[in-house]
Amino acid sequence: ITKIQSESLNLADTYAFTGTVTGAGGDNKPTFFAYRSSNQSINDDAATKINFNAELFDSDNTFDASTNYRFTPGVAGKYLLNAALVITPNQTDGINGFIYVYKNGSSFIRIGSDTTFYPNDGASGFNPTLSIIVDSDADDYFEIYGKCNTSDSAASNVEGSSSTPYKSFFCASKIIT
Repeated sequence: ITKIQSESLNLADTYAFTGTVTGAGGDNKPTFFAYRSSNQSINDDAATKINFNAELFDSDNTFDASTNYRFTPGVAGKYLLNAALVITPNQTDGINGFIYVYKNGSSFIRIGSDTTFYPNDGASGFNPTLSIIVDSDADDYFEIYGKCNTSDSAASNVEGSSSTPYKSFFCASKIIT
């Protein structure tokens, strides 16, 4: 019979395990990165869903880049959501530009700029960005909306590019807690 004595572990030591270790660490999945591959027109002064139609990665197929353009985690937990938009009014003065996170179809948070810019002075547009940690059930869903108000009620573009996927994007990862 072998007698096992309890000892404290020295955290400076290196341990080699031959079996499976469970309960240690965590998993940051699901995680995804979606972006606009081309420009999307948005109407003046109206929150418009941004159709992120391409992905760099999607670990668990939780982002729909073809029909609903939304993130549904599938796993309850805390998530870090990040999004950025490049909003360019069409040759008109821009009054403000905003980015929204919608949760389950309702506006959840809005971030933006109320600074008027003038394209004739070389200004190019608005670039609202956000990072937020949210609690989510498995079946909650998140969408990104953009809004731009112009001096002449003209439509604006949310810029996208297949060669530069970091112009207008939406990404998220589960946080290990």
